[in-house]
Amino acid sequence: MRRDFAWLWAGQSLNLLGDQLMVLALPLLAVTVLKTSAAQAALLPFAFFVPFLVLGLPAGAIVDRFSRRTTMMICDATQAIAFLAIAALAAAGALPFAALLALVSVSGAATVFFQVAYTSYLPALLTDPKDLHRGNARLFLSESMSRTIGPALAGPVIAAFGVVWAIAANVGSFVVSVLAVLAIRHREPLPVHRPRASGWIHRDVAEGLRFVVAHPEIEPVISCGVVYVLFLTMVEASFVLYARDALGLGTVGIGVVMGAAASGFPIGNLASDRLIERLGIPRTLVAGALTSVAGLLLVPVFGHAGSISGLVAASVLHGVGEGAFGPCALTHRQTQSPPELLGRVNAVQRFFIWGATPLGSVLASITIAAAGLSAAVWIGCCGTALCLPLLLRRGVRLALVSAGRAADAPPRPAG
Repeated sequence: MRRDFAWLWAGQSLNLLGDQLMVLALPLLAVTVLKTSAAQAALLPFAFFVPFLVLGLPAGAIVDRFSRRTTMMICDATQAIAFLAIAALAAAGALPFAALLALVSVSGAATVFFQVAYTSYLPALLTDPKDLHRGNARLFLSESMSRTIGPALAGPVIAAFGVVWAIAANVGSFVVSVLAVLAIRHREPLPVHRPRASGWIHRDVAEGLRFVVAHPEIEPVISCGVVYVLFLTMVEASFVLYARDALGLGTVGIGVVMGAAASGFPIGNLASDRLIERLGIPRTLVAGALTSVAGLLLVPVFGHAGSISGLVAASVLHGVGEGAFGPCALTHRQTQSPPELLGRVNAVQRFFIWGATPLGSVLASITIAAAGLSAAVWIGCCGTALCLPLLLRRGVRLALVSAGRAADAPPRPAG
């Protein structure tokens, strides 16, 4: 099993670096090669994320009826073909901007199914809960490190080889990922056959939604995450201009502060394993959420005081908390959901998180227009605290109370 996970981890780590390369390469391709405007290039993230909202819930119903390993390989192959088409058409001078948007949307659709499939496949690969969390923590660590290393590598790669060849190189990351998944020897149990009568997708989606809403622990964790992401997006959409205009930071200073937040994530990822062993999952989730929110609450405080070192420390604190919360929440969802429902449960979580992201951007835009950048950062940072009462409810609250009573109970006499 460890060999199989090593293949999955290696393929995903390379893929994540490729994703960071595309964050820089695609807008540059649009502006420098296709000669589009900056406003048109800004539509590329929209094209990528639209499938997340359209396909987010149905993807879970579909993934639960098919082999997740096969789904992952098909999705990686689809993305390889999409980016190969982008690079080939751009090199031939035959890539209209509309075609670029369409191919980016194809990549987004494949990403939706891949994300749901691989988060649902891991419990079949790592059946022991401790091994499962270690696997989740390592995958989150790769994501955190790619955010830190990826942008630093993307610039030199594009400068050395050009934007078209950089996109072509990204095709290789998907080919390697397909081969890595193909090398996994473990075979998950085949899904239980269920008839696909008319309207089966709607019924399967509704079943997943009902399970999430009724679950006393999964629902509070997902609700907490949605509100947190909504307000965090406000901060992320405002912070660069806030740091430049309100704090007077230059490009280097902004990069240091943002890099500090990224450096906190791997620390939290690595610490989550030991925290779960000592505290259990519910208390680790609460500790992670409290730490992340505390760091974000300090961001505008130190920003208002003009303390850059304080801003860096607050950003690190936020990253540590979120880095601990993320893999713990995924492990909790995987262990609390029946295998035949896991794809739909993961899809529900992804759908609402993805839905909160564009909404947070809109709220940031409205707030900046009405009250300025500082107000958007204050509201966004303070708003993240609203996730805490949503988390501290139902089964999570009962688990905390039970853990507290167990800790306070006197030891039972031997014999």
